[in-house]
Amino acid sequence: MAALTKTMIVSNLAEATGLNKKASAQYLETLAALAVRETKRSGQFTIPGLGKLVKQQRKARIGRNPQTGASIKIPAKTVVKFRVAKAAKDAIAPPKK
Repeated sequence: MAALTKTMIVSNLAEATGLNKKASAQYLETLAALAVRETKRSGQFTIPGLGKLVKQQRKARIGRNPQTGASIKIPAKTVVKFRVAKAAKDAIAPPKK
């Protein structure tokens, strides 16, 4: 099964909310822009029931080139992670009892 495309998501949103496809597409784009802006500004953005975008700092460290075994410096950098909400995780992959 293929992943949903943006067009498919917009169609499903329009059908579920009763809005037209143009308004649904604008809603989706606004939500994505808000998520990016808020994560950049405050370091996190939560979508209730789905999960949280979190900005995280990684320290500089020493790594190894797997081909040569030589040590290399890996610079510090900022990464973005998505942490799935417990409710979503349990709905998708229920815990074993």
